[in-house]
Amino acid sequence: MRAAFRLRTGRGALWVIALLFLASAGLRAALGAATLAETGTAPKPQPAGPVASCDTPPDLAAVLAMIAERQAALDLRDAELAERAATLRHARDEVGRQLAALEGAEARLSRLVSVADVAAEDDLNRLTAVYENMKPKEAAALFETMAPEFAAGFLARMRPDAAAGILAGLSPETAYGFSLLLASRNSAVAAD
Repeated sequence: MRAAFRLRTGRGALWVIALLFLASAGLRAALGAATLAETGTAPKPQPAGPVASCDTPPDLAAVLAMIAERQAALDLRDAELAERAATLRHARDEVGRQLAALEGAEARLSRLVSVADVAAEDDLNRLTAVYENMKPKEAAALFETMAPEFAAGFLARMRPDAAAGILAGLSPETAYGFSLLLASRNSAVAAD
Protein backbone atom coordinates (compact mmCIF):
# COMPACT_ATOMS: atom_id res chain seq x y z
CA MET A 1 0.00 0.00 0.00
CA ARG A 2 2.84 2.39 0.76
CA ALA A 3 4.39 1.83 -2.70
CA ALA A 4 1.11 2.76 -4.33
CA PHE A 5 0.90 5.90 -2.18
CA ARG A 6 4.43 6.95 -3.14
CA LEU A 7 3.66 6.35 -6.76
CA ARG A 8 0.55 8.57 -6.61
CA THR A 9 2.45 11.28 -4.68
CA GLY A 10 5.15 11.37 -7.34
CA ARG A 11 2.56 11.63 -10.10
CA GLY A 12 0.83 14.52 -8.41
CA ALA A 13 4.06 16.52 -8.20
CA LEU A 14 4.69 15.94 -11.88
CA TRP A 15 1.18 17.14 -12.75
CA VAL A 16 1.70 20.30 -10.73
CA ILE A 17 5.03 21.04 -12.47
CA ALA A 18 3.48 20.41 -15.89
CA LEU A 19 0.58 22.74 -15.11
CA LEU A 20 3.00 25.45 -13.96
CA PHE A 21 4.93 25.14 -17.24
CA LEU A 22 1.71 25.42 -19.25
CA ALA A 23 0.60 28.45 -17.24
CA SER A 24 3.97 30.10 -17.78
CA ALA A 25 3.79 29.47 -21.52
CA GLY A 26 0.27 30.86 -21.69
CA LEU A 27 1.26 33.96 -19.73
CA ARG A 28 4.26 34.59 -21.99
CA ALA A 29 2.12 34.15 -25.09
CA ALA A 30 -0.47 36.58 -23.73
CA LEU A 31 2.16 39.19 -22.84
CA GLY A 32 3.88 38.79 -26.17
CA ALA A 33 0.58 39.21 -28.03
CA ALA A 34 -0.24 42.30 -25.95
CA THR A 35 3.14 43.87 -26.72
CA LEU A 36 2.71 43.04 -30.40
CA ALA A 37 -0.76 44.60 -30.38
CA GLU A 38 0.48 47.81 -28.70
CA THR A 39 3.64 48.45 -30.75
CA GLY A 40 3.01 46.52 -33.88
CA THR A 41 6.39 44.80 -33.57
CA ALA A 42 7.65 41.85 -31.67
CA PRO A 43 9.67 42.56 -28.54
CA LYS A 44 13.45 42.66 -29.07
CA PRO A 45 15.29 39.85 -27.34
CA GLN A 46 17.62 40.95 -24.56
CA PRO A 47 21.31 40.02 -24.96
CA ALA A 48 22.36 37.10 -22.82
CA GLY A 49 25.77 38.61 -21.98
CA PRO A 50 26.67 41.75 -20.05
CA VAL A 51 25.11 45.00 -21.18
CA ALA A 52 27.45 47.19 -23.24
CA SER A 53 26.51 50.29 -21.31
CA CYS A 54 27.79 48.79 -18.06
CA ASP A 55 30.80 50.67 -16.74
CA THR A 56 33.69 48.55 -15.45
CA PRO A 57 35.23 49.68 -12.16
CA PRO A 58 38.86 50.88 -12.55
CA ASP A 59 40.35 48.14 -10.38
CA LEU A 60 38.50 45.47 -12.36
CA ALA A 61 39.56 47.13 -15.62
CA ALA A 62 43.20 46.93 -14.49
CA VAL A 63 42.80 43.23 -13.66
CA LEU A 64 41.13 42.59 -17.03
CA ALA A 65 43.96 44.43 -18.81
CA MET A 66 46.54 42.31 -16.96
CA ILE A 67 44.64 39.16 -17.88
CA ALA A 68 44.54 40.28 -21.53
CA GLU A 69 48.31 40.96 -21.47
CA ARG A 70 48.96 37.60 -19.86
CA GLN A 71 46.79 35.88 -22.47
CA ALA A 72 48.72 37.63 -25.25
CA ALA A 73 52.02 36.56 -23.64
CA LEU A 74 50.76 32.98 -23.32
CA ASP A 75 49.62 32.98 -26.94
CA LEU A 76 53.08 34.21 -28.01
CA ARG A 77 54.73 31.55 -25.84
CA ASP A 78 52.48 28.86 -27.34
CA ALA A 79 53.49 29.99 -30.83
CA GLU A 80 57.18 29.88 -29.87
CA LEU A 81 56.79 26.41 -28.37
CA ALA A 82 54.98 25.17 -31.47
CA GLU A 83 57.80 26.56 -33.62
CA ARG A 84 60.43 24.90 -31.43
CA ALA A 85 58.55 21.61 -31.55
CA ALA A 86 58.45 21.80 -35.34
CA THR A 87 62.18 22.59 -35.42
CA LEU A 88 62.91 19.65 -33.10
CA ARG A 89 60.80 17.30 -35.25
CA HIS A 90 62.69 18.45 -38.33
CA ALA A 91 66.05 18.02 -36.56
CA ARG A 92 65.05 14.56 -35.30
CA ASP A 93 64.04 13.53 -38.82
CA GLU A 94 67.31 14.88 -40.22
CA VAL A 95 69.35 13.05 -37.55
CA GLY A 96 67.43 9.87 -38.37
CA ARG A 97 68.24 10.24 -42.06
CA GLN A 98 71.91 10.94 -41.32
CA LEU A 99 72.06 8.02 -38.90
CA ALA A 100 70.63 5.71 -41.55
CA ALA A 101 73.20 7.00 -44.05
CA LEU A 102 75.97 6.52 -41.49
CA GLU A 103 74.85 2.96 -40.76
CA GLY A 104 74.86 2.23 -44.49
CA ALA A 105 78.35 3.69 -44.84
CA GLU A 106 79.50 1.68 -41.83
CA ALA A 107 78.16 -1.53 -43.36
CA ARG A 108 79.93 -0.76 -46.65
CA LEU A 109 83.17 0.04 -44.78
CA SER A 110 82.87 -3.17 -42.78
CA ARG A 111 82.52 -5.18 -45.98
CA LEU A 112 85.50 -3.34 -47.49
CA VAL A 113 87.65 -3.96 -44.39
CA SER A 114 86.63 -7.62 -44.44
CA VAL A 115 87.65 -7.91 -48.09
CA ALA A 116 90.93 -6.08 -47.35
CA ASP A 117 91.64 -8.35 -44.37
CA VAL A 118 91.05 -11.45 -46.46
CA ALA A 119 93.26 -10.05 -49.23
CA ALA A 120 96.02 -9.13 -46.75
CA GLU A 121 95.82 -12.57 -45.16
CA ASP A 122 96.03 -14.18 -48.61
CA ASP A 123 99.07 -12.02 -49.43
CA LEU A 124 100.78 -13.00 -46.18
CA ASN A 125 100.03 -16.68 -46.75
CA ARG A 126 101.41 -16.46 -50.28
CA LEU A 127 104.58 -14.63 -49.17
CA THR A 128 105.07 -17.12 -46.32
CA ALA A 129 104.78 -19.98 -48.82
CA VAL A 130 107.39 -18.27 -51.03
CA TYR A 131 109.83 -17.97 -48.08
CA GLU A 132 109.17 -21.59 -47.09
CA ASN A 133 109.96 -22.77 -50.63
CA MET A 134 113.21 -20.79 -50.92
CA LYS A 135 116.49 -22.44 -50.13
CA PRO A 136 117.17 -21.92 -46.41
CA LYS A 137 120.49 -20.16 -47.01
CA GLU A 138 118.96 -17.64 -49.46
CA ALA A 139 115.96 -17.06 -47.19
CA ALA A 140 118.29 -16.56 -44.19
CA ALA A 141 120.21 -13.85 -46.09
CA LEU A 142 116.89 -12.12 -46.84
CA PHE A 143 115.70 -12.43 -43.21
CA GLU A 144 118.98 -10.85 -41.98
CA THR A 145 117.97 -7.61 -43.75
CA MET A 146 114.36 -7.56 -42.46
CA ALA A 147 113.13 -5.73 -39.38
CA PRO A 148 113.16 -8.23 -36.48
CA GLU A 149 109.38 -7.95 -35.71
CA PHE A 150 108.53 -8.40 -39.40
CA ALA A 151 110.82 -11.41 -39.82
CA ALA A 152 109.63 -13.02 -36.58
CA GLY A 153 106.04 -12.71 -37.84
CA PHE A 154 106.89 -14.70 -40.96
CA LEU A 155 108.83 -17.30 -38.98
CA ALA A 156 105.79 -17.82 -36.72
CA ARG A 157 103.58 -18.50 -39.75
CA MET A 158 105.99 -20.96 -41.41
CA ARG A 159 106.09 -24.70 -41.07
CA PRO A 160 108.50 -25.62 -38.25
CA ASP A 161 110.97 -27.39 -40.55
CA ALA A 162 111.21 -24.39 -42.94
CA ALA A 163 111.57 -21.94 -40.03
CA ALA A 164 114.28 -24.10 -38.48
CA GLY A 165 116.26 -24.14 -41.74
CA ILE A 166 116.13 -20.35 -41.96
CA LEU A 167 117.08 -19.86 -38.28
CA ALA A 168 120.04 -22.23 -38.78
CA GLY A 169 121.33 -20.03 -41.60
CA LEU A 170 121.14 -16.78 -39.55
CA SER A 171 123.90 -15.37 -37.37
CA PRO A 172 123.53 -16.49 -33.74
CA GLU A 173 122.67 -12.97 -32.51
CA THR A 174 119.95 -12.50 -35.14
CA ALA A 175 118.53 -16.00 -34.58
CA TYR A 176 118.47 -15.33 -30.81
CA GLY A 177 116.67 -11.98 -31.36
CA PHE A 178 114.05 -13.64 -33.60
CA SER A 179 113.61 -16.48 -31.09
CA LEU A 180 113.17 -14.00 -28.26
CA LEU A 181 110.52 -12.10 -30.26
CA LEU A 182 108.71 -15.34 -31.10
CA ALA A 183 108.74 -16.48 -27.47
CA SER A 184 107.53 -13.14 -26.08
CA ARG A 185 104.83 -12.39 -28.69
CA ASN A 186 101.96 -13.58 -26.50
CA SER A 187 103.42 -12.66 -23.11
CA ALA A 188 101.58 -9.31 -23.11
CA VAL A 189 98.28 -11.13 -23.65
CA ALA A 190 98.94 -13.51 -20.74
CA ALA A 191 99.82 -10.55 -18.42
CA ASP A 192 96.44 -8.84 -19.04
